[in-house]
Amino acid sequence: MNRAYSSVFQKRTFGLTVLEYMYITNNAALAKKACSAGVSRIFVDWETMGKAERQGHLDSVQSNHSLSDLIAVREAIPEKELMVRINPINEDTRAEVEAALGAGADLIMLPMFYDYQAVKQLSDIVAGRAKIVPLFETVASLSEVEKVCLLDNVREIYVGLNDLHIELKDNFMFSSLAAGLVDNVAEIAYKNNVRFGFGGIARVSEGSVSGGMVLGEHIRLNSNIVILSRTFYRADEGTDDAFEVFFREIELLNDEWQRQVNLSKEQQQKNHDTFKNKVTAISNALRKAKIND
Repeated sequence: MNRAYSSVFQKRTFGLTVLEYMYITNNAALAKKACSAGVSRIFVDWETMGKAERQGHLDSVQSNHSLSDLIAVREAIPEKELMVRINPINEDTRAEVEAALGAGADLIMLPMFYDYQAVKQLSDIVAGRAKIVPLFETVASLSEVEKVCLLDNVREIYVGLNDLHIELKDNFMFSSLAAGLVDNVAEIAYKNNVRFGFGGIARVSEGSVSGGMVLGEHIRLNSNIVILSRTFYRADEGTDDAFEVFFREIELLNDEWQRQVNLSKEQQQKNHDTFKNKVTAISNALRKAKIND
């Protein structure tokens, strides 16, 4: 059951782009709870091709979700957006797309593409039955943003920082963001009235670069959507307690958003400089540790 895509650049009461949250899970009960806490989109992840080889050395999410998972999550959240990340373009792409659409996916995310033609191929297969979300996570793809944004059923693009930093041989996931590589993507998306998001975000006060600091970058780049990290729900906190913590952390994220968007432009720039300095310090420390190994 595909619903009309939400309008581009919705506004909060204080006049800035709304930041929506999506959450990766194949747990139908958790998906329902997450949506009741303020998550607007659930993300089921079918991508497996080449991912372990690329990211096996990282502490990143390695999902192995299934068609039955997608069906169960769709039943649990009939009125919320549901996105599925398929595998990179391959001989089974059409079958994956048909399965996803048949199970009620509203959006289909394409990972690890290198050129416009891959996105166009997916667009032709989908044929307007859902929106597609190109995931820009290769260096080559960054030169194709303008062309991709002109495709009719591309109304949102996303930048994946994990694989991008691997290809760039950066020591730290946020290095490309601090270096300004994401800025150009944001500008092109805004110019073409296409929604835009990037990376993941931790709890407000957690992470080597805190969720609060990353939130500032979303405000600076006028981002529309972000993936909540797995830290928002920790089963070891106890099921009931974990749900309560999930709700509380969403509220804290919302409160921090409200606080930061009301800062002066000068203070927001200072926050950006602090973010860059933090990323540089972490990257240098990681490089030094690697040299000393």
